[in-house]
Amino acid sequence: MQSFTKTPVGGYVSSLVILSGVLSTMLSGAVQAANETLTSVKTDTTITLDGMAETAWDNASALSIRLDNMPYKADNYGGMTSTSVKLKSLHDENFIYFLIQYDDPTKSLARHPWEKQADGSWKQLKDKDQTGHDNVYYEDKLALFWDINARGFAKKGCDVACHMQDDDGKINGFDQKGKAPGRKYTREGQTIDMWHWKSVRMNPLGLIDDQYVDSVNDPAVNSNWGRHGDTKTGGGYVDNVNAEKTGPAFMNRTQGSVDGYTITPSQKTPFVDTFKPGDQLPGIMAEAFTGSRGDIWSKGEWKDGKWTIEIKRSLVTSGDKAEIQDVQFSDLSKTYNFGISVFDNSQINHLYHEGAYDLIFK
Repeated sequence: MQSFTKTPVGGYVSSLVILSGVLSTMLSGAVQAANETLTSVKTDTTITLDGMAETAWDNASALSIRLDNMPYKADNYGGMTSTSVKLKSLHDENFIYFLIQYDDPTKSLARHPWEKQADGSWKQLKDKDQTGHDNVYYEDKLALFWDINARGFAKKGCDVACHMQDDDGKINGFDQKGKAPGRKYTREGQTIDMWHWKSVRMNPLGLIDDQYVDSVNDPAVNSNWGRHGDTKTGGGYVDNVNAEKTGPAFMNRTQGSVDGYTITPSQKTPFVDTFKPGDQLPGIMAEAFTGSRGDIWSKGEWKDGKWTIEIKRSLVTSGDKAEIQDVQFSDLSKTYNFGISVFDNSQINHLYHEGAYDLIFK
């Protein structure tokens, strides 16, 4: 039987309407919790970082996130326009682990390689778009953003730090017309932790490039505005180019090692030209970061049109300026907000989602 309830302003509302609203709210909350929360499950199994999901991951439930937004339309972009990322998480007494999988039909590793030309010269392959960034000769990447103390992140995600050009092509008063669709920086005193997985520059070394975003909004202070690498004591990556800038300076001892597009310390040897036209050599040399910038371990593997990436980091870090550069999983009863984006063979253009997702511990 339908009944009516008198409202404070003298009107009447059907009990069926009230019940319907309550049920709708309950169902909406349930859907939101299921779709927006990643649960990190306690494990006593040692996780091997090899880009392959061992059986221990079967104990963790997956969160699927659809990425179908892009910040701008590049005039030479031929990559994905959408993909779904599946995440799982485990943790033990000291570390947190992530398993990330997503479809990508192309394994993109040719990041600005050197190619021998028919006349015997060498050319570094690049193809930049209207903003001056590459979407052809680049690498697959992925980024995780973690809120440290950025106001509004819990609702808007990393959008709170993304500042777009105005009608005059300026960002914060600085002319950015034709340079980039947006720049990242936060409010004063606020930071976001950024885990930047790079398939060429870091993956062969088993690391993620640990970065952060702060409030620097002057390109004269930092060319990347608010985006910085964490404090490091050594390591990094540099272009593989000779003093005359006419060709590579080094090559790998064994050609084709580590996918052929990265020169690592164990393989590095001076360049000797015994190559034929069409042969390619790495355009980048990489060495493992030491210090806070190198405190996230990772390994990704591409197979059958899918990237599988495993990540490991200490629950609590203690490096220089860790309190403002790293998210600290020090309280396992708390909720930690994050966002994720995928770069398909692209320097800055990427696939992203709106809003933020939650990480909780079980």
